[in-house]
Amino acid sequence: MKPFRFGVVAGFARDLGSWTAQAERVEKLGFDTLLATDPVGTADPFVLLGAAAAVTIDLTVGTFVLADPFRDARALDWQVQTLHQQTGGRFELGLGVGRPGAEAHTERLGREFGGPGERITRMAETIALLKETADRPRLTLAAGGPKMLALAAQEADTVTFTWAPRTTEAEAESIVDRFRKLAEERLPDIELGLNLMAVGDAPAPGIARWAGVDVPELAAGNAVTVLPADPGQAAERLLGWRERWGISYVTINSGYAEPFAEIAARVRLAGG
Repeated sequence: MKPFRFGVVAGFARDLGSWTAQAERVEKLGFDTLLATDPVGTADPFVLLGAAAAVTIDLTVGTFVLADPFRDARALDWQVQTLHQQTGGRFELGLGVGRPGAEAHTERLGREFGGPGERITRMAETIALLKETADRPRLTLAAGGPKMLALAAQEADTVTFTWAPRTTEAEAESIVDRFRKLAEERLPDIELGLNLMAVGDAPAPGIARWAGVDVPELAAGNAVTVLPADPGQAAERLLGWRERWGISYVTINSGYAEPFAEIAARVRLAGG
């Protein structure tokens, strides 16, 4: 089993001062990574991640996840290599085909979004270019559907499972099993991860607007996207998922950084 890593996904930056303060807070809370969405509000994540790296010491910064259609592959390679070198290896690249709303942003950038198959093919070409450089950052691929799971099995250093908000343990296990079979001999080298939506069962209007379902309903349905509020119970669940599925890299949105930091500390005390 791989050791646990814990990260925070940040999707809002009022200004550079508040963003860098958030990076410092995430590091003090003991997290391994600070990940930026794409975009961060309306901002370019690469600009903000450079600033976050500059005010921290050990914190790894990364993207969760870049929308491949937004950028030219060679320009992206330049940005990735710059952050990788300038941070001394404290950058990880998360890549995906685009979250909801990505098509409109792609058009604003004057680029072609394309259909699902076309985007995956184009992303595979981007990955091939990025991998031409031997000294490169870790590559995280967000995967849920069959084609992305297959690509992640071939190319990813880390795979983050992008299951739906209501996903149950039985449904999650089916997706993980499918990926493990696809990865075959590469499986021991791949870090398996998941991104949580919430801790506890308190209503969260922002999550409800985005997901179409609020946290209390997800918690009541035992969705794998929500952890119990009790740190001991939550830590036990994460340890169980690592034993059962091999998932060792767990992230959550920045609004739950404090309660999740306590859970992470419990996991580490228990041998995680």
